[in-house]
Amino acid sequence: DQGGECDLQDQSMAFGADRGRFTDMKRSVVDKNLGPLVKTVMTRCIRCTRCVRFASEVAGVQDLGMLGRGSGEEIGTYVGKLMTSELSGNVIDICPVGALTSKPFAFKARNWEMKGTETIDVTDAVGSNIRVDSRGPEVMRIVPRLNEDINEEWISDKTRFCYDGLKRQRLNDPMIRGPDGRFKAVTWRDAIAVVAEVLNQVKPEEITGVAGKLSDAESMMALKDFVNKMGSDKVLCEGNGPNPPADIRSNYLMNTSIAGLEKADVFLLVGTQPRVEAAMVNARIQKTVRATQAKVGYIGPLADFNYDTQHLGTGPETLVEIAEGRHPFCSILKSAKNPVIIAGAGLFEREDQGAVFSTIETVAKKFNVTRPDWNGLNVLLLHAAQAAALDLGLVANPTESVKSAKFLYLMGADDINLDNLPADAFVVYQGHHGDKAVYRANVILPSSAFSEKEGTYENTEGCTQWTIPAVPTVGDARDDWKIVRALSEVAGAPLPYDSVATVRSRIGMVAPNLVRVDERETSVISAEVKPPVKQQVSPAPFKAAVENFYMTDAITRASKIMAQCSATLLKK
Repeated sequence: DQGGECDLQDQSMAFGADRGRFTDMKRSVVDKNLGPLVKTVMTRCIRCTRCVRFASEVAGVQDLGMLGRGSGEEIGTYVGKLMTSELSGNVIDICPVGALTSKPFAFKARNWEMKGTETIDVTDAVGSNIRVDSRGPEVMRIVPRLNEDINEEWISDKTRFCYDGLKRQRLNDPMIRGPDGRFKAVTWRDAIAVVAEVLNQVKPEEITGVAGKLSDAESMMALKDFVNKMGSDKVLCEGNGPNPPADIRSNYLMNTSIAGLEKADVFLLVGTQPRVEAAMVNARIQKTVRATQAKVGYIGPLADFNYDTQHLGTGPETLVEIAEGRHPFCSILKSAKNPVIIAGAGLFEREDQGAVFSTIETVAKKFNVTRPDWNGLNVLLLHAAQAAALDLGLVANPTESVKSAKFLYLMGADDINLDNLPADAFVVYQGHHGDKAVYRANVILPSSAFSEKEGTYENTEGCTQWTIPAVPTVGDARDDWKIVRALSEVAGAPLPYDSVATVRSRIGMVAPNLVRVDERETSVISAEVKPPVKQQVSPAPFKAAVENFYMTDAITRASKIMAQCSATLLKK
């Protein structure tokens, strides 16, 4: 319940009512089942209808409503339905009494026992501002903090409830796989010595480094410097595709900015489903559509939107039709004052991504999407590490780099395809969870998660933010960049930095925007300077980038609450 942070409790403490003067029978209301996230004690409900308004106005779903009339009025869902919205956890924050509270957090801790740490979220590329409440070594809950430019005062359910994944399946000791295929725990010194020995036996061009989707800028900088120093240029970040568009920053950022989407009057979504890829960006679009009746056109597989959309088609042919002016949606784009195109980062994985993006640029030029006072051409990224990885130049081709690798350094990379990896390749997995890639690893180096380290992350609109450590690290884990720094020393190619400050000054040399925290650095070079693309668009339809909203990375896959959501709400 809400003991210690309940508005009603504060009122009675302030005005000092010591006993009730109510003599009639009190009404009682049956509790509703709203799903695995929200706990209800409906007798406490005062019918302020904040949750009903939140559901219909912000989340854009008709999940909650008023039933009955007079004194028999109560709030509930439509006959036995659950609350399925991806923003449903926010009703916990806006309920002024203890009628809607957090189910996983119920009776776990009181708010005066907990220490709040203001940090940011890494489960998607929005970088929502959050407060991590911890007691001792454990993260007890996550709540949003106000940032009008990014997430307003809401956060998605994945952000709010993935925290129990931070204490499950954690790697806490360095381990080496023995000849029998079993892992045995060793000291840091032994583990790093083994890795360094193998490193010095392979050819430089057979070394590949892969950063994961939760990596911070410091660790990616260290990994890139280290692999380059060993004589290889094969450093990449998962999710960036075969040849990422890293030359001009406007090619991979949300140039309109998240708050700037509210000025738009027509949206064209290409191969992206913002509702599952970036729930907070989707909330902005829903807010704009509700306030100004903006039109939304969508090209991609059938998807569930919480605002009115026109489904224009499933693949690049529709895009080509719009570029050539043959599609009925062209008239809507033509009459728009501030049109916005949002392309999904799922397009980076396509072989013909160069051609697709040049078609999108043709559409942008034709319908005045980019002009001196308005840049409406956007890319919506998927992972927290993506923007910083492209800024720092982790741009190798994953299939070729993995195919030729004899030494593969996975830094929290779990979703990279290892089918083409040579059988005799030596794999080092450095990460905080025993996830998919651990099964192929020869050596495991435990690192700290986002709640335990200082790290720099850049969100999809190019705003740089820092995480701040909330809890101590688990077991013998170390920060990612420190592990790479220690390994470089033993391997005989020491990196020239020893503290977070010196790593950041090195980052400042490569990408100065990553050192200016809480500032959005806009891209100044226009896309006009790009060379023409010779490639043809392939007819293959766009695919969905996110299959299961609740399980996208190592932390959410380890979370029990996310597994319950996935089972009850998505029936996966």
